Amino acid sequence: MYKILRLALREYLAAVKTKGFIIGLVMLPVFMSGSMIAMALLKDHVDIRERHIVVIDETDQFIEILKQAAEERNTTEIFDEESGAQIQPVYRVEFAERTEDLTKQLGALSDRVRAGEIHAFLHIGASVIHPQENQDLAKVNYYGESAALDDVRGWFRWPINNHLRQLRLSEAEIDEALIPDLFSWADIDARGLLSVDEEGNIVDAEVSNEVRAIAIPIVMVMLMFMMSMMGAMPQLSAVMEEKTQRIVEVILGSITAFQFMLGKILGGLAVALTSTFVYVGGGVLFMQWRGFESYIPYDILPWFFVNLVLLLFMLGALMTSLGSVANDAKDAQSLSFPAMFPMMIPMFVLFPVLKEPLSSFSTILSLIPPFTPMVMILRLSTPVTIPAWQPWIGLLGVILFTLMVVWGGSRIFRTAILMQGVPLKFSNIMRWMTKD
Repeated sequence: MYKILRLALREYLAAVKTKGFIIGLVMLPVFMSGSMIAMALLKDHVDIRERHIVVIDETDQFIEILKQAAEERNTTEIFDEESGAQIQPVYRVEFAERTEDLTKQLGALSDRVRAGEIHAFLHIGASVIHPQENQDLAKVNYYGESAALDDVRGWFRWPINNHLRQLRLSEAEIDEALIPDLFSWADIDARGLLSVDEEGNIVDAEVSNEVRAIAIPIVMVMLMFMMSMMGAMPQLSAVMEEKTQRIVEVILGSITAFQFMLGKILGGLAVALTSTFVYVGGGVLFMQWRGFESYIPYDILPWFFVNLVLLLFMLGALMTSLGSVANDAKDAQSLSFPAMFPMMIPMFVLFPVLKEPLSSFSTILSLIPPFTPMVMILRLSTPVTIPAWQPWIGLLGVILFTLMVVWGGSRIFRTAILMQGVPLKFSNIMRWMTKD
């Protein structure tokens, strides 16, 4: 045991004392939240170039209202209240008569958009006021090079739909002033469930928070994924290099192959746990400092660390055994992709599981040992109550599977680590794992 710990300590110190480890420790949160940081930094940097939009209104009912809405916006909504500087682009709305060949007209407008003459164009169908007359002509289409993400498209929604309601009320000879609440929307608040406190009193349900429901599960899984990449994945190439450079032959003169393998696994585990404690501890302190302590999932953190340790141990055994099989960097690269499946599959199903954590698919996947650590943590981090037996059964399955991986990996490792030039074949790997 002493030799194993000495080797693990050597691996740990060799990793954490490097500048790369410190740089990675600092840069990892940036990579994980890079898009959010960029959005925060660039939120005030808006392209304020004029947006020229052509509108084809087959009903002739929206020309004046859109002119007024654009004029009001360009006068009152695009300037900063304090500095008076322009912070939003001007919307210049141009109206065009529908020609006999609508398709040809829309094609010509598309060419103008591509040429940069106009920003986009809008087509209001002839039956938009009475859609039951002709559903095909009751559409409002917005055409642009990036129409789905264009803010202009969203701006058109309110004046068009508000005027549609007014027109329909007018045709029904209903005075809008008699029903001032007609256009008031009732938002549906998201709330959790009522609970009972220690004194037996019913506690009202809290408003559900999107950060708690979405961000925290994703952060937990992403952190587990990144720690796996940091603590387990490098073992494959590290073992391969020590094998090809014949360093391992010297090391095995004083320790057994299993001790060597276990020391490598524990070293990688210690590196990953060091980073995890830094991130989790820093995150908890930051949340407490900003007054968001209620968002900290204290009840999930023990499950997180237990599952992380088992995942790292399982992946470490897998990576070290595969590293002993590889003869060069090309072999290591070929093996790295299938070895990442226990981490990649949960990432592929992240949002389906997050949306339906109690579905049969989510439940079954969280009980399949290679995927259990990440999927179960994802389910436990959601506001939904997971049956109490499932995390324990999942944990038992992961422990048994990890022991099996360590057993099989050690048999492969002890045979392949000293072999040079043996072709990389699945049959060879299975033979080394099963032979006595």
